[in-house]
Amino acid sequence: MIELKNIFKFYSNGFVKTYVLQDISLDIQQGEFVTIMGPSGSGKSTLLHILGMLDNASNGEYRFLDQPVHNISERKRSDIHKEHIGFVFQAYHLIDELTVYENIETPLLYKKVKSKERKSLVGDILDRFKIVGKKDLFPSQLSGGQQQLVGIARAIITRPTLLLADEPTGNLNSGQGEEIMDIFRTLHQEGTTIIQVTHSEKNAQYGDRTIHLLDGRVQGEEIIEKAHA
Repeated sequence: MIELKNIFKFYSNGFVKTYVLQDISLDIQQGEFVTIMGPSGSGKSTLLHILGMLDNASNGEYRFLDQPVHNISERKRSDIHKEHIGFVFQAYHLIDELTVYENIETPLLYKKVKSKERKSLVGDILDRFKIVGKKDLFPSQLSGGQQQLVGIARAIITRPTLLLADEPTGNLNSGQGEEIMDIFRTLHQEGTTIIQVTHSEKNAQYGDRTIHLLDGRVQGEEIIEKAHA
């Protein structure tokens, strides 16, 4: 499903290049649940943004569902993102001028889902996340944890082929965090491919394998033995 070949990401300042990612090659199969771990500054979020087509690599090849992402137009990349990818941001990225309901509904509007079905889908997910009472509030009226829940609800409402999550439980209490990881586990069992960035060893246990990054390079990976499977 995903093939990265010799991916580099750098920023140039005059004659100096600062590398964020160096020579990353990865294969991720459809239906896998992969965790990316590493210390702050190791390139985890940058890699996730490249996978989500929100940023471009400086060099290298990226294939997604057999599409050469590194060679296609910005418009085509944007279409693939809307069609296939859900993204949970560490900084929420909710739209300040929209209510909770409208934020969650936005991806369905992009996909031109009919009004009646939109209502039903948003209603179901508000219920599932126990935020029905917050649906008419704006992001500024919510706590960090509540904003994170809305961001996750928005990311999964379209049942994306690929779900990318950057520290998905970072702003949640332990109970909420477990609920979110259980939702991720269910989505994974239903066939969604998930890639999460996390510092949490506990969250990593939900995945099939963990890829370790250090200084922008893959240091190795481990397969997760499923005691609870």
